[in-house]
Amino acid sequence: MANATSTFVQAKAAEGGAAPAVLEPVAVTLEINGTARIVQVESRATLAEVLRGVLHLTGTKIACNRGACSGCTVLLDGAPICSCMMLAVDVGERRVTTVEGLADGDALHPVQQAFIDYDALQCGFCTPGLVMSCAALLERIPEPTADDVRGAISGHYCRCGTYPHVVEATLAAAKARR
Repeated sequence: MANATSTFVQAKAAEGGAAPAVLEPVAVTLEINGTARIVQVESRATLAEVLRGVLHLTGTKIACNRGACSGCTVLLDGAPICSCMMLAVDVGERRVTTVEGLADGDALHPVQQAFIDYDALQCGFCTPGLVMSCAALLERIPEPTADDVRGAISGHYCRCGTYPHVVEATLAAAKARR
């Protein structure tokens, strides 16, 4: 059975139209959660797609797929980014940390634990992205204010509206880290 891309290319050729170029996978080495991973990806594949589909790190969620909701937030060299807005081939030698990489073995990151303790999640779809932005905030500002937390999560869309709990949890995590 032909895949969708080859079927489309064959149909275009049969119509006498110009067929788009078929993208051949390229080998890319990504440092994910402290481990170098060599993966075969299409040059158009986003980091989010590679994390979820190729590497099976499904904590990274793809919601809007256009950088508007921040559900796919990961850390790139410690800075939060929307992984749906970055091509995997553009990551280069930078370090990627996903929500799976925050914990230290069985010990959850303080932000992860605080999200549980302070009921900062409901449906959970936005939670990994929020956790990543809050963890990055605590690395930048070890003793943030509530306004700092609100600023760090300002690009996140949570349909369940857990924002007050996220702020409370992040402040508690900051306190726990001292």
